[in-house]
Amino acid sequence: MSNGKFKSAERERVPDPVSESRLAQLRDEAERRGIVTGTGVKPAGAPFPRASEETGYYGVHLLKQPQWTWEIPLYFFVGGASGASAVIGAMADWIGDDYELAKHARWVATAGSGVSSALLVSDLGRPARFLNMLRIIKPQSAMSVGAWTLAAFGSFTAASTFAKLVQERWDFLPVKIVANLAQFASAVSGLPFHNYTGVLIGATVIPAWNKNIETLPIHFGMSGVQSACSILELLGHDNNTALNILGLLASAWETYEGVHLETRAERELRPLKRGASGWVTRAGGVLSGPLPLALRLACLFSDSKKLRQAAAISGIAGSVLTRYGWMAAGRASARDWKLPLEIPDTETRETKPLMETVVEKISAEKVG
Repeated sequence: MSNGKFKSAERERVPDPVSESRLAQLRDEAERRGIVTGTGVKPAGAPFPRASEETGYYGVHLLKQPQWTWEIPLYFFVGGASGASAVIGAMADWIGDDYELAKHARWVATAGSGVSSALLVSDLGRPARFLNMLRIIKPQSAMSVGAWTLAAFGSFTAASTFAKLVQERWDFLPVKIVANLAQFASAVSGLPFHNYTGVLIGATVIPAWNKNIETLPIHFGMSGVQSACSILELLGHDNNTALNILGLLASAWETYEGVHLETRAERELRPLKRGASGWVTRAGGVLSGPLPLALRLACLFSDSKKLRQAAAISGIAGSVLTRYGWMAAGRASARDWKLPLEIPDTETRETKPLMETVVEKISAEKVG
């Protein structure tokens, strides 16, 4: 036998009467009461983990972090912009009588649907996995509904763009009917496609996302509207007043959403305000809210195209950063094991006695 094995044998613990007696007591308690209240015997220096409020459940996170790669936040952005573009294009064709704007909006929607499909397949790894998502439809699953919405939106948008191209050359009644029907279906499917991603992440158990389940869909939707308006303005429609007003309303809502998040003090929202995820989210909020809002308000009293372009660039950058910020906040939120365990927060416990003291003092003064 080698020296190493001799030393290992020397270190092997030999049961002693005290520890054996304690183990016997624990077994007896388990038989009589069906529960063991003691902690048993822990040899000195043993690497046994301990669960506590400081370390969590043996230091293990209870929630799994989102496994999405960098393609998904970009997919959220492209999908929002393309879905909103389809609606804007249909409105420009039917109400605004602006054929050039409608044409460019259709192309943005078509390109966006193609890029969205490519990004989603890239994240999934194989095209077959996306096709497998279409085998059945689950109305209760935001992911299933989103996959079908993408498939429908991409098909109708491509059909609308192709039919309009044919109509330019042969303006026959059957072609016109097909083009209008496809454009209508594209706009109808574009409405949920531009904001369903907010429902998708809000319906999860990630605390930072689930806490905002009521506002995330409209938040992502208005961000998509602003992105669509900004892209179309950069394509040359920077003299269209309707686009500027639509972008103004979207940036105003984004400003409100930023204020709404900043004025709330729930623990679940901390990843949106602290650390790297907080910096990204706040930067995206400024670039998609107050900054383009101020620039677009200035455009109402000025014909400066540079201001419109600056507002458009800011809106696009803010929308992209917002998606990545929410994704980073979700990962940080999943790592906070105290939230699912409902363990009182250290900061809350430190301030609560002071607040209770203040309330009691005020109540006593009123009674007096």
